[in-house]
Amino acid sequence: MTARDHVPASPTSPEPIRGVWCPALTPVDDELRPDPVRFVAHASWVMAEGCHGIVVFGTTGEASSFSVEERIALLDEALAAGLPPERMLIGTGCCALTDSVRLTRHALDQGVAGVLMLPPFYFKGASDEALFASYDLIIQRQTRSDFGLYLYHFPRLTGVPITSGLIERVQAAYPTILKGVKDSSGDWTNTATLLQRCPDLAVFPGAESLLLPGLEQGGAGCISASCNVNARAIRRLYDGFAAGAGDLATQQQAIAARRELLQLAPQIAVMKQMIADQRGDPGWRRVRPPLLPLAAADAAKLEHGLAAMDFRLTLA
Repeated sequence: MTARDHVPASPTSPEPIRGVWCPALTPVDDELRPDPVRFVAHASWVMAEGCHGIVVFGTTGEASSFSVEERIALLDEALAAGLPPERMLIGTGCCALTDSVRLTRHALDQGVAGVLMLPPFYFKGASDEALFASYDLIIQRQTRSDFGLYLYHFPRLTGVPITSGLIERVQAAYPTILKGVKDSSGDWTNTATLLQRCPDLAVFPGAESLLLPGLEQGGAGCISASCNVNARAIRRLYDGFAAGAGDLATQQQAIAARRELLQLAPQIAVMKQMIADQRGDPGWRRVRPPLLPLAAADAAKLEHGLAAMDFRLTLA
C-alpha cells in the first residue's frame, strides 16, 4: 500500500475555478507587517472591478517575504472582515515541507476555493520524482480530500520547473484533487503544450498578455498581477470572448500595452506606487525587503507613461 492509498476520492471535490483572478498585493504598515485594513479594502475593490477571485500570498503578494504566522494571521483577518473564502486561492508552496503542510491545512479549514502551490524551490535540479514526493506528502498530510490543488510553474524565480510530465503524474495519483496549473513561464509554447496535454485541468497563463490565445485554446482565464490595477479591462476581454464579441484582438493589444508600462521597473513596486499616488495614500508605497520602493526617477517615468496612456484607476 502506498501513502496515497490513504486519501480517498471525494465525491464532493470542488469544480476547477475559471476566470480572471488577481494575485493581490500585500500592503504593509510602518513596521512592515501585513496591513489587513488596506488589504481588505484593496481585495474588495479588485473583485468589484471584475475579478472572479483573488490569490492571497502569491508572488505579487510578496509571499516568500512573510512568515507562516503572518500569512495565517492575514488570511484570518481578511475572512473575519468579510472577504468570501470561496473567491480565494491561497499561496501555500514553501521550501519547508512542514510549512507547506501547515499553510495548506489552515487554508482548507477556512473553506477557500483552493491552494496555489509552488514547488520547494531552494534546492535546484530537483527531479520530477523528487518534486512528486514533496507534493505527495503535502497532500497526504491534509485532513481532507475535497479540495482543489493548483500547481504554480514560475521557473524564472524558482529555478525549479514544473514539467508537464510531473503534472500528469500528480493528476494520475490525485485526479479529484489536482484542478489546474498557473503557468508563469511567459512561454506560449509551454502554455500551449499544457493546454494540449492536460485538457481536464484549468490552465491559467500567468499574464493577461496571453489571455486571448489561452482562451482560444481552451484555457481557464488568467491569474495575473496586473489585475491589481487593470482588472476591469481584463475582465471585459474575458467576457467578450465568452460572448463571442468582435474586435477582441484590439482589446488584447491594449491590455498588453498597459502591462508593458507596469513592467518598466519591478512590477510590485510599480503597482504599489500607482495605488499610492491615485489613492493619495503614501503608505501603499511600502514593500518588505529585499524589495525596495520605486525609485524617484522610475516614479516620474511611470507618471508620464500613465498620463500618455490615459491610464487611471477607477476608484470607488
